[in-house]
Amino acid sequence: MNRKFAGATLGVALLMGIAGSATVMADTDTTVRGQREGESTDGLDMQAARARMMTARGRHVAYTKKFDLSGLPDYAPKEKVHGTIRIWGSNYITDGFLGGYWEAAFKKYQPDARIDWHMNTTLSAVPSLALGVSDVGIGRKITFQEQELFERSTNHSPVEIDIATGSYDVPGWQPGYGVVVNKNNPLTRITMEQLDDIFGAERTGGWEGTSWRPNWARGPEKNIRTWGQLGLGGEWANKPINVYGLTLRYHQATEISDRVLKGSDKWNEHLTTYANYVSKSGKLERGMNEDLANDPYGIGIVAAPTTNLTGGASEPTQKILPVAWKDGGPYVPYTLDTLQNRTYPLYDQIFAYLDHEAGKPVNPGVVEFLRFVLSRQGQELVQKDGKYLPLTAEVAKAGLQKLDALEK
Repeated sequence: MNRKFAGATLGVALLMGIAGSATVMADTDTTVRGQREGESTDGLDMQAARARMMTARGRHVAYTKKFDLSGLPDYAPKEKVHGTIRIWGSNYITDGFLGGYWEAAFKKYQPDARIDWHMNTTLSAVPSLALGVSDVGIGRKITFQEQELFERSTNHSPVEIDIATGSYDVPGWQPGYGVVVNKNNPLTRITMEQLDDIFGAERTGGWEGTSWRPNWARGPEKNIRTWGQLGLGGEWANKPINVYGLTLRYHQATEISDRVLKGSDKWNEHLTTYANYVSKSGKLERGMNEDLANDPYGIGIVAAPTTNLTGGASEPTQKILPVAWKDGGPYVPYTLDTLQNRTYPLYDQIFAYLDHEAGKPVNPGVVEFLRFVLSRQGQELVQKDGKYLPLTAEVAKAGLQKLDALEK
């Protein structure tokens, strides 16, 4: 069975919960990669492979550059913390050393504090808050369903604090997204609006959190479906743009929808999507990479793109396009520095969420711990762990201002 489902069959495949069917594709000489003997798409097999991979990556320092963090404030305790801070959420915090680093350093300032970690999955971060079993939820960006669950349980929104920037090239640790095309494609750059027009479709509006925005509607005249519409001439002018992505059940698709398509569920009608699989060697793999690498007219928005440019070949067959927020630029390349300083538009983030109702007292231990995380000392430990990227002074300051506002 193929791991992809696309075009007119996409909705049926999603409803059936399967990862294979016939598809409608543009006329290219691409051959879609099918599942091979010895490979598995079983969910528990993938979970076991994922756990092995995360254990190995968690011990690895992916970058050694030391960013200038002198603009971040030093941590100075405002209150003495006593008791336990319950933290639920992303396993990546404790798969690596970061959670342990934070706890040990925080206790030097707050020796009577105790951290109770429950870090199995980011899926538990917000629900644990809604159910009252955690004080802090840490994970990737809250989803529509998670925010709706929280709001219906508490009648207010969670407080969101940005605590680190996603990684450059470490899958799992919220890596940035690269726009990937064939290395022989003459296109040299792209804008966020063009990505919306390529990957999206006509829509009546979009979602911002749990709020519907009708002003984000757009018509079919905005659709970009050929390379000529992006300014390419000659043999490229009438060639179709073949769009690739991971299954819409995966969070990466949700994140791309939120970041690129203004929260719309209307995708390009010829989107070809893929599920992960476990190879014969027991490694977790992405079937999309090979097909995208072999398609001269393909384009994908790929997490940790620098790790996926060969598609199984000995040399890179793809390139990453610089991206601009709007026409006229600046067009920013995908680099360690542009992700850390957030000038590249498709960086990712890791957040802390907490439950606080306006007018009611805030848990002082939670505030102190997050103030430490946002401090120079806390962000130096992000850098020491070497996967997530440390915050800029501006982002840390915004988070501290949010925390200060909770205490008023």
